[in-house]
Amino acid sequence: MPVRVGLAAEGAVTENASPRCFWVRGASDDYLAYHDHEWGRPVGDDRRLFEKLCLEGFQAGLSWLTILRKRENFRAAFAGFDMEAVARFGAADVERLLGDAGIVRHRGKIEATINNAQRACELAEASGSLAAYLWRFEPGPASCPAVLDEATLRTLVTSPEATALSRDLKKRGWRFVGPTTMYAFSQAMGLVNDHEHGCGVRAAVEAERLAFRRP
Repeated sequence: MPVRVGLAAEGAVTENASPRCFWVRGASDDYLAYHDHEWGRPVGDDRRLFEKLCLEGFQAGLSWLTILRKRENFRAAFAGFDMEAVARFGAADVERLLGDAGIVRHRGKIEATINNAQRACELAEASGSLAAYLWRFEPGPASCPAVLDEATLRTLVTSPEATALSRDLKKRGWRFVGPTTMYAFSQAMGLVNDHEHGCGVRAAVEAERLAFRRP
C-alpha cells in the first residue's frame, strides 16, 4: 500500500503541476517514474510477478525506495528472476548472494526466495501459470473503497483477498508472504487500482485494467 511504499525525501525534486498520490509528493525522480509508469498497472507476466513477490519479501523492514534502487542488482543476482533458474540455486549460490553488496544480504530472505521459486514452479505447473493463480485473488468492485483519498489509503493495510492469498501461499510452503505484503503486491501489480481519485495517473491505470485480459 502507499503507506508501506513510504515517502522518498532523499533526492527529492520539485513538484510539478501533475497531481499524484500523496506518497510521492516531493519524491525523487526514480520514485515518481515508478508511480507514474509501473505502480498499479496490471501485470500478467510470470517473471515480473515472481520478481515483485521476491522483492516485496526483501523489502520487509526496509523502504521500497531502497529496494527499487537495488532492483537491477537483484535481477543480476537472481538470474533475472527466472523462477526455474532460481529454483535450482543451491548452497553455493546462497553464499555468493550473501557476499553481494549490491543486494540485501539477509540469509533468511535469500533462502526464502529460492524456496519460493520452487513453490512458484509447482504453482505454475498446477495452475497453468503463476499469473493465472495470482489473478484469482483480484478483489471484486464491491471490495474496493468508494473514495480513495489520502486518509482512506493510509488505513488500507490489507484486504480479505490479500489475506486469503497470504494464507494459501503459506499453506503451500511460501515464506515472507504476509497479508500486508500481499496487499502491497496486489497494489503494485494492478490487482487493485489504489491511485487516489484526483491522481493524474489513475484514469490511465484504470483504462489498462479494463483492457487487461486476465490469465
